Amino acid sequence: MPVSTEPVDEFFQRTVAGWSAHPATGSDLADDLLALFDSQAGSRHLDLQARQLGKQGRGFYSIGSSGHESNAAVAAALRPTDPALLHYRSGGFYVHRARQVPGQHPLRDVLLGVVASADEPISAGRHKVFGNAELAVIPQTSTIASHLPRAVGLAFSLGRADKLGVDSGWPEDSVVVCSFGDASANHSTTTGAINAALHCSFQGLAMPLLLVCEDNGIGISVRTPKGWIESTYADRTGLRYFTADGTDPVQCLSVAREAADWVRQHRAPAFLHLRTVRLMGHAGSDVESGYRSRTEITTDYQRDPLLGTAKALVDNGILRPGEVLARYEDKRAEVARVAEEALGRRKLASAAEVMASIYQDRPDAVERRALEVPPREHFGDQLPEDEGPLTLAQAINRSLAEELGRDPGVIVFGEDVSRKGGVYGVTRGLRKKFGATKVFDTLLDEQSILGTALGAGLAGLVPIPEIQYLAYVHNAADQLRGEASTLSFFSNGQYRNPMVVRIAGYGYQKGFGGHFHNDNSIAALRDLPGVVLASPSRPDDAAAMLRTCVAAAHEDGRVCVFLEPIALYHTRDLHEPGDGGWLAPYPAPGTHHVPIGRTRQYGEGADLTLVTFGNGVPMSLRTAKRLRERGIDARVLDLRWLSPLPVDDLLTAAEATGRVLVVDETRRTGGVSEPVVTALVDGGFTGPIARVTSEDSFIPLGAAAYHVLLDEETIETAALKLANG
Repeated sequence: MPVSTEPVDEFFQRTVAGWSAHPATGSDLADDLLALFDSQAGSRHLDLQARQLGKQGRGFYSIGSSGHESNAAVAAALRPTDPALLHYRSGGFYVHRARQVPGQHPLRDVLLGVVASADEPISAGRHKVFGNAELAVIPQTSTIASHLPRAVGLAFSLGRADKLGVDSGWPEDSVVVCSFGDASANHSTTTGAINAALHCSFQGLAMPLLLVCEDNGIGISVRTPKGWIESTYADRTGLRYFTADGTDPVQCLSVAREAADWVRQHRAPAFLHLRTVRLMGHAGSDVESGYRSRTEITTDYQRDPLLGTAKALVDNGILRPGEVLARYEDKRAEVARVAEEALGRRKLASAAEVMASIYQDRPDAVERRALEVPPREHFGDQLPEDEGPLTLAQAINRSLAEELGRDPGVIVFGEDVSRKGGVYGVTRGLRKKFGATKVFDTLLDEQSILGTALGAGLAGLVPIPEIQYLAYVHNAADQLRGEASTLSFFSNGQYRNPMVVRIAGYGYQKGFGGHFHNDNSIAALRDLPGVVLASPSRPDDAAAMLRTCVAAAHEDGRVCVFLEPIALYHTRDLHEPGDGGWLAPYPAPGTHHVPIGRTRQYGEGADLTLVTFGNGVPMSLRTAKRLRERGIDARVLDLRWLSPLPVDDLLTAAEATGRVLVVDETRRTGGVSEPVVTALVDGGFTGPIARVTSEDSFIPLGAAAYHVLLDEETIETAALKLANG
C-alpha cells in the first residue's frame, strides 16, 4: 500500500481493502458512478498534492474540497453551459464539469493555480480559483457569500436580456448555480441575496437560480447548530427545498437532477441542501485538533463521500475492492505527474504582467463610441441641445435618455428611479419613454442593486444602477471592492463587469439630511484598481462624462462610479441670484467627448492654481473672482476624474503658476487632497503647495454642518496666504 499523506487517505485505503466483492446487479447507474468516482478521486488527490506542495514551499493554496466531493453530482445534473459561481470547496464539481467538455484538463488547471503559474488558464497565476470560461465557471476568490448577489443578478438578467432582444451569451434556458457553505449561509449577504431572489420570483419574474448549500456543520472552528440550515430554509415560502446526503452518491445524483430540472422548468429559485463533511480541516495551516476531539475528527472519515461512491461501486458489483483501490492509486499517480509538470511552468514575471488584466484601456474605441450619434426620436420635437441652458440634474437626465435610446442593452435601475423619477428627479420621465423593462425600481438593498449590475454585465447588458446616497454605498462596498473590481483581474480579462454606478453624494444640502444625506467620504471608492471614479460638476461636463463612462463600460468592460454632487443638481446661479451662471447648454451628440483622466480649466491666471472638483468648483470660481478684485489672478482646475487622477494636466496647471492650493470638500484624512499633493510631489513640482479640506467629521444637521464643511472664507484666506507668501 502506498505511503499515505493524510489519515483520511489511509482510512480510505484500509476500509476499501477490507470489503468483499459483490456480484454485478446490472445497475443502470454504472457509468454515472464510475465517472463520479473518478472526478471525486481526482479532486481528493488534488487536495493531497496541494498539501504536499505547501509543505515543500512550492504550493501556495491548501483550502481543499475533501468531504465536499459530492458536489460532483451537482455538476452531473447540470449542463456545462449553465453559469456556475462556486464555493471554494468545489473541486469535485469543477473536475466533473470538465469531463463534459472535450479537450479540458481540470487536474492541470487546478495544480497550475496551486503553484501560481502564469500558464494557469483562468487567472494566469494571480490566485487559485475555480474558473474556466469554456466551462461557464465564473471565478470567485475565497468567497464568503459575496458572490450570491451577482448570481441573483445573473439569473434575473438572463430573462431581462431576452426581453430586450440582447444576446446574453448564455442559452436561454440556462440555470445559474451558486454554491456556498453553511457558515456563509448566515452572512447578511446571503440572506439579502436570497431575499432578493424570492422578491423577484414573488412578482413573477424569472429567477432560474439553484442555490447549493454545502453543509459540513462547521465554519473554520465555529459549529453550525445541528438542523439550522433545514430549519431556516426548508419551509421558506417561494423557495423550493431539496436535500441530499453527501455520502450517498445515488441519492445525490437523483436529488441534484430533480433540483436542476425543477429550476430549469419553473424558472424559479430552489435550495439544494447538500449535507457534507469537512475532512482535513479548514486549510493546510489549520490545526483542527485545537478545537475538535480526535474521535470527532476520525468519526467523520466514515462519512467521506468518496468512500460512499466506492461502496456503491462495490455493492453493485461494478468494481471489486481491489479495482477501486487501483483506480484510486492511478489517479494519485496521474495527479503527481501533472504536478511535476506544473512546477516547471513559468510564473508571473513583472508588476506589469500582474496588472495587465485589471482593465482594458482603449481610449480610441471609447471615443468613437462616445461620439456616435444615437437615435433621437425619443426626445420628440425638442432635442436637449435645443432646450437652452440646463441644470446638472437635467443634463444627466438627457444623457441617460441618450444612452437608453442608443443601446437596447442599457438598463437603468435602483430604488425610486422608475415612476418617481428618483429622489431628485434625475431619472424623471425615463420609464415613460423607455418602458419598465429598461427602467425599473429595485428593492431597498444596495447589495442587491449592485449584485444585479454585476449579473447584468455578465448577461450582455450595460447596467446603470443608482445608489440614492453616497453613505448608502458603504454597506455594499464589497460588491464593488471584492467582486466588480476583481473579476477581470482573476479571470485574466475573460470575464468583465461593465457598469456605470450613479451615486448622489457630497454635502452642502442646506438644512437637510445630516450625515446620511450629506456624506463626503469616498476613500473606499478611490483606491479600487481599475475602477473609474468620475465627479462631474458642470451640467455640460456631466452629460459628456456620462457618455464616456457608458462607452468605457461597453467597449472596455470598465467599472465606473459616477459621483454626482447633490447640492448642484438644481443649482442655476454662480455669482449672483439670477445670473444663470451654473446652467449650461447640452452638448450635442457627436460634438463633445471628455476622455477619462482629462481636466477642465477655467481661466489662464498666472499667480495661483486652485485644484478642485465637485462642489469645490463653483466655490473656487467665486473665490477666484474675489481674488482678482484684490490683484491676484488665479486659474481653477476641475479634476473631473478622481480615479485615475489626471496627473499630466495637474502638473501642467501647477507649473503654469508655480503655486497650488488644493480645494477639497472631502475629509482631511483620506480625502482627495492627499493623492493630489502626492501626485504633485512625485511629479517633481517644487513650488509651494497648500490644501484646504473639510474636517475629519461626520456631517450634522442644519447650520452645524457648516462648522465642519469647507467654506469659501477658508479657501480665500488660504489662497491669499499662498499667493502673498
